[in-house]
Amino acid sequence: MRLRLAAGVMGVAALALAVAPTPTLAQEAADRVMATLSARLFPTLDASGRDSAVLKRIIASPSLAPVLRARRDRRAACGLDLICRAQALLWSDMEAQALRAAAAREASLPASDDGVDAQIGREVAGINMILRTYALGQPATTPIDGAGTVSPRDQQSRLQAADWIADTPRTGSSQQLDPSLDYALAMLDVSGRTDAIGFEPLMASANAAVSARAKGLDWNRYRYTALIVTGVGPEIEGEPLSPFGKYHLRLAARRFAQGDIAFIILSGGRAHPRATPFTEAVEMKKALIERYGVPADTIVIEPYARHTTTNLRNASRLLMQMGGPLDKDALIICNPVQSAYIESAKFIDRNAAELGYQPGRVASRISPTELVFRPFRASARVDPRDPLDP
Repeated sequence: MRLRLAAGVMGVAALALAVAPTPTLAQEAADRVMATLSARLFPTLDASGRDSAVLKRIIASPSLAPVLRARRDRRAACGLDLICRAQALLWSDMEAQALRAAAAREASLPASDDGVDAQIGREVAGINMILRTYALGQPATTPIDGAGTVSPRDQQSRLQAADWIADTPRTGSSQQLDPSLDYALAMLDVSGRTDAIGFEPLMASANAAVSARAKGLDWNRYRYTALIVTGVGPEIEGEPLSPFGKYHLRLAARRFAQGDIAFIILSGGRAHPRATPFTEAVEMKKALIERYGVPADTIVIEPYARHTTTNLRNASRLLMQMGGPLDKDALIICNPVQSAYIESAKFIDRNAAELGYQPGRVASRISPTELVFRPFRASARVDPRDPLDP
């Protein structure tokens, strides 16, 4: 069943679409939230700060230009049917391949360790995932994700707003290429799920003191680059830290006091329970400073991860951003049950299924609560198929 605007709202929509002038370039708006979210989720497709000639060459590619025209015609043929217009923005495998081929010719595009083609593939898949989840009502991968319970009327408003936003020029956007990227960003925005940029720029704000210390650090002074403390989100509303989280902090403070670890990385986002106002990494940092006296410039927060897989992936990313050598070991510390899981074949399989690679390798076990961990460079790959923690 297709969702349509209520009669009164439809009349306004029709009038707006009929009489609103097409904005000129001079009327573009610089949207800081959208720009930050775009750069975070879609680093290769994002056009901000990039030579406009690159985008123009991609758009004009003989194999891609007819695909882009067909996509725009498909959406226009939907008229005011908002569900149809959202579905028209989904990328087919053939369309995605044409975009990947056109983008692969541009050597200046930022790429991950597995290349531009693979990264474009992830970003297009991310656009499709956002559209299906937030616009078309497909259930989120896990219950803590997605838009939550929304009334049909509110969902209509979100669909209409996203549709209009995607067609309203934004400074530094990729709208000339295709409106799907800005539509996906708008759906996250109107759904209140801009979680991915809640702490950006992370290393220049919440982790500024750590970043400054890392710049002049002699990493060879330490046996381990970091002590990675995994999250265990609380399940009770109003609870800042879970019981297991408090246990993790006692373990971390005790182990860090030995002095052979450069930094503590606290990993845990705003995940449990759903819509909690507490970010686990932030609450853990407060406790380490206030309860255990750990110096603030040794504590790195990783405030996005909502799963054990991304606890390790995001911690590995932060180490790379801080200049930590990847040929040195880190330590993972957590309760014995979670520690055993991280070492298990089941966890390796989960990483392969959800991330597409391993964020690192467990080299050995020191105790029931301590694992030696070697981060892998593949952890730097951005994947907007998880738009709250790409």
